Amino acid sequence: MHEHEEQLTGRRFLAVTLLNATITLLEFLGGLLSGSLSLLSDAAHNLGDSLSIIFSYGAHVLSKRKQTRVNTYGFKRAEILAALFNSLFLVILSVFLLMEAGTRLLHPEKIESGVMIWVAVISAVANLGSTMLLNRGAQHNLNLKATYLHLLSDALASVGIIVGGVVIMVSGWTFVDPLITILVALYIIYESWPVIKKTVLILMECAPQLDYAGINRDLLHIKGIKKVHHVHALMVDENSIVFSAHVNMDNMELDDVQAIYARINQVLKTKYNIDHVTIQPETTHGSDEAFFYDRDYDI
Repeated sequence: MHEHEEQLTGRRFLAVTLLNATITLLEFLGGLLSGSLSLLSDAAHNLGDSLSIIFSYGAHVLSKRKQTRVNTYGFKRAEILAALFNSLFLVILSVFLLMEAGTRLLHPEKIESGVMIWVAVISAVANLGSTMLLNRGAQHNLNLKATYLHLLSDALASVGIIVGGVVIMVSGWTFVDPLITILVALYIIYESWPVIKKTVLILMECAPQLDYAGINRDLLHIKGIKKVHHVHALMVDENSIVFSAHVNMDNMELDDVQAIYARINQVLKTKYNIDHVTIQPETTHGSDEAFFYDRDYDI
C-alpha cells in the first residue's frame, strides 16, 4: 500500500473509532433511560467494536512490515489473526445476547419507546457512516471485512431497534425488543462464520481453492516438463499464495532449467495469481508419485 493510502486508512480507522466510542456512550445512557435491552446490548456491541477496530488497525500496520530472518514470509498473518479474533468475539457476544434476550422474553420490562427510537436513529446514521468509511477494501481483506461486519451489524441492529421502538410505541408489545436482539444476534453469527472458517483454513495451511487439474495440465504443456508431483500450496493471507512442486524434466543444462523456471512462474502468476513459487527439478526421482504428496509424513 502506498504511503498516501496508508495514511488514508489510518484516518478512516481513527474516525470510525471515535464514532463508535460516541455511539457506545449514547446507547448506554439511552438504554438505561428507556429500559431497552436491544439498546444496551448494542452499546456493549459497540464497545467491543471500538476495541476491535483499534486491534484491527494495529494488525493492519504490522502486516505491512517487511519480512525478517525470523518472519521470512513477513507479518501478513497478523491481519488473519485479527480477523479471527474479531469474528470469534462477535459470535461469543451474540451468544450472550441470545441468552439475555431469552430472559427478557420470559420477564418483560417497561420500555420508553420514544427515547429508544431517537437514540437508535442517531446510532444508525453514525454506524452507516462508519461502514461507508471502511467499505473500500473490505471485499479483499479479511481483517477489514471482519471490522466492516462489526459495523454493518451495528447499523442493522440500530435499524431493527428503530422498527421495534415504533412497534412498541403503537402496540405496546415489549417482547419485540428482545425479539429484535435475537434476530440481530443470529444474523451476526451467520455473517461471522465464513470469516472464521476462512481464517482457520489459512492458519491450518490448507490448500487454497485452485484449479489444480488446470495447473498440472498447463505445466505439462511447457516444453521439457515430463511430470509434476509432490505439490504443496498454502495461503499466507487471503491474497498471497505459496506453491511448491517437484518437476521431472529432461536432462538439460542449468541455463535451460532456469528458462523453464521462468515459464512456470509466468503461468502460475498470470493465470492462477500465485505469488511465491518454489520448484525442485528432477529427472526420474519421484516419477511414480501423485500430484499431491500422499505417502507417510512429508518432513
